[in-house]
Amino acid sequence: MESNTLFEICGWIASISMILGYLPQAIETIKTRNTDGIALPTFLMMGVGGLCFMLQGILHKPDILWALFITNLVTTTCSFIVGGIKVYNDYFKNKQQ
Repeated sequence: MESNTLFEICGWIASISMILGYLPQAIETIKTRNTDGIALPTFLMMGVGGLCFMLQGILHKPDILWALFITNLVTTTCSFIVGGIKVYNDYFKNKQQ
C-alpha cells in the first residue's frame, strides 16, 4: 500500500474516531443543559486548539488536509457550544437564582 494512501486512511480513521468520541458528550450537554461536571477552561482550550488545527489543515501545502480540518471543525463547534452553555449556567443562570 502506498504511504500516501495509508496516511489518508489513518487520518480519516482518526477523524471518525475523534468525532464519535466527542459528539456524545456535546449532544448530552446540549439536551440536558447540565454542565456541573464540566471544566470551562478545558472546553475553551480544546476549542482554541481545534481552531489552530483547522488552520493547519487549510494551510497545508500542496493539498488541504481534509480529515484534520473536518474533525476539528466539528469538535471546535461542539467545544464552543458546550463552553457557551457552561458560561450561561455558571454566570448568568446562577445570578438569577
